[in-house]
Amino acid sequence: MNTMSLTPDCARRRVARSPAWLACALALALAGAAATSAQAAQRGAKADASTVTATLEQCVTSGVQAERSATFAGEMTAIPGTVKMAVRIDVQERVPGELEYRTVSAAGLGVWRAADPKVKVYKYLKQVTNLSAPASYRGYVRFRWLNAKGHVIKRAERFTTRCLQPASPVEAPSPAAPASEASTPSAAAAPSA
Repeated sequence: MNTMSLTPDCARRRVARSPAWLACALALALAGAAATSAQAAQRGAKADASTVTATLEQCVTSGVQAERSATFAGEMTAIPGTVKMAVRIDVQERVPGELEYRTVSAAGLGVWRAADPKVKVYKYLKQVTNLSAPASYRGYVRFRWLNAKGHVIKRAERFTTRCLQPASPVEAPSPAAPASEASTPSAAAAPSA
């Protein structure tokens, strides 16, 4: 009779080629494979995390809409087999009362921007201005690596942190002006001589 000691659960079993022994051996093999694939996935996630970043570089808030802006960036590092890299930045907006973000349409957004060949680290910045308030903005950054034939060999995507644009403060009418005049826009007059 053969005695095998695999784990504490199986160590006391003295069964030669029984179904219980096979089940125990199979369970150990699967557990080992799962642990190995989990470790490989962790290494892959760490490697992927170091090859791409999506960041909010700047978030400018203001009471004047034309002065509000957000600058988003995507940075990527070449991987083996890469001939060209490309980044695409879409801007998403969420206003109060909405549960999900929606993609903003504007000139220059949602376009793939490619690095020159042989670039090892590529960073692309996109600034959007004239943001509405109150609203929350984030960048949806996509990355792709292309080989010599122009085929995509890897893809990744990330979201940036949010740029919060608070509600603009309401200007109070000046105490000297009647309420009807304060709410009406007017042109500034030059002082007379």
